[in-house]
Parts: sequence; structure tokens; C-alpha cells
Amino acid sequence: MDNADRHVSNAPGKSDHAGRSRVEPDHFITEDGATFAGRHLLADLWQARGLEDMDKADQALRDAAAAAGASVLHVHVHRFATGGGISGVAVLAESHISIHTWPQRGFVALDIFMCGDTAPQKALDIFKDAFRPGRVEVRDLRRGPVG
Repeated sequence: MDNADRHVSNAPGKSDHAGRSRVEPDHFITEDGATFAGRHLLADLWQARGLEDMDKADQALRDAAAAAGASVLHVHVHRFATGGGISGVAVLAESHISIHTWPQRGFVALDIFMCGDTAPQKALDIFKDAFRPGRVEVRDLRRGPVG
């Protein structure tokens, strides 16, 4: 989804002296007439490569957040015993990105949830470039719909 097709809404606030509503950002998104808390991509990458590489996972989390226009608060990556995969999370000001890999299956499970003026699809593109999957399945959810 291109950011040109959406905007960040604002929460009701105090009135300004002209009688208009003055608002504070609540980071909800309005898109196609719907207002919601954020976009949540659940992506399955199959036939992926480099799934035991902890540095690659760490860098992909950081690069994905940057590409999406999100602010990283903390990144933690854990590599399981030999032959096991990697689990990692980037905690963002705009929510989070998590990755779980199963090298023995060539499988990556991604969870990309962002609110505000971000581009989660760009984050997904970083993971596709990093792990070069043969097949990708994505569910795109609107979380916290208003009304």
C-alpha cells in the first residue's frame, strides 16, 4: 500500500481559538474511508535461504524498520541450537516486527504490525530480498477498526 493513498488521523483534542478542533496525533490510519489502528502483515516465506544467520536476521529487522519509515526502540535476536532457527523482534515506536525461522523447512514466519505514517509492505520487501524465498504468502489485516 502506497502512503499516498492514506493519511494519519488525529484524536479529538482541545478547540483552538478559531473554534476548530485542535488534534493530537493518535497514529490511527484512514484509508478508503475506513479508520483503523494499524496494518498487520502476516507473511510466510517458503524455500527461503540463510535462516540460521543471526546477523542477517538482525540486519533485516533493522533495515525493514528503516525502509518502512518506523523508529526502532529495541532489537533482540536469539539463535537456537545447531540446526534450529532464529527468533527475533524489533520493538518499534509504531509497534513491532518479528521473525521466526525454521531452516530445516526453509520457512520464515514474519509478523509486521505498524501504525501511523509507515509502509509495512516496504519492510516485507527487505525480508524477501534478504532470505530470497521461492514462495511468499501474505495476509494483510487492518487492526482496530473504528466504527
